[in-house]
Amino acid sequence: MATQPREESANMGKSTWLAFAVHILTASGALWALLAMVAAADRDWPMMFAWLGVALVVDGVDGPLARAANVTEKLPTWSGAALDFVIDYATYVLLPAFAIATAGLMSSPYNLIASGLVVVSGALYFAYEGMKLPDNCFRGFPVTWNMLVFVIFAFPGLQAYSLAIIVVFVALTFAPVRFVHPVRVKRLRPLTLAVAIVWLGSAFVAASDGMQAQGLTGIGLAGSSIYLLVIGALFQLSDRMRARSAE
Repeated sequence: MATQPREESANMGKSTWLAFAVHILTASGALWALLAMVAAADRDWPMMFAWLGVALVVDGVDGPLARAANVTEKLPTWSGAALDFVIDYATYVLLPAFAIATAGLMSSPYNLIASGLVVVSGALYFAYEGMKLPDNCFRGFPVTWNMLVFVIFAFPGLQAYSLAIIVVFVALTFAPVRFVHPVRVKRLRPLTLAVAIVWLGSAFVAASDGMQAQGLTGIGLAGSSIYLLVIGALFQLSDRMRARSAE
């Protein structure tokens, strides 16, 4: 009988360390951000976006792992949400804004104006407690500037309109429009996950080709980007139409 408490204590210790390992995985995003920063300082934009891609994948898997490991209950004094916000601001907002400011996408002072709008709107968005809706969609553009700025880099034709594009998406940050979370939104989740994988694969090929999205790579990157941008709004429109027809 004396061995039972010891076994329970050992199992509790293992589960606690497993939960902490998930926090370490999330915190590794700081390392990927640092490596992306070093690449950005060298103006090595493909490598910068490659490290941001690693951080993006980590951010996509650490949430489900945290829920599976019951991190909140096992480690109540460690805030996974706070840790996630720190990493996400660096990788989703700050580093892409640095690229906007220094990569020559637009002339001065417009580059500083655009990057300033990105960092300020991004900071405000992370402070907004209403960003997550009951269906796990985001309310407003979820400041995924790492993805948007990559697309601008990969399609040179967009660079002439980069300031206008950035201003529009800054405005969408505060708009009552839904954007999907590819992992958490259950509606069409298999399709959305498949599209997200297409986006990552296309982005990898484009980065490997000197930040050029051509041929099938361009089609895959453009099509998946459009889907991920508009599918949440289509869900929202569909729900409104159903509500009106039910009245």
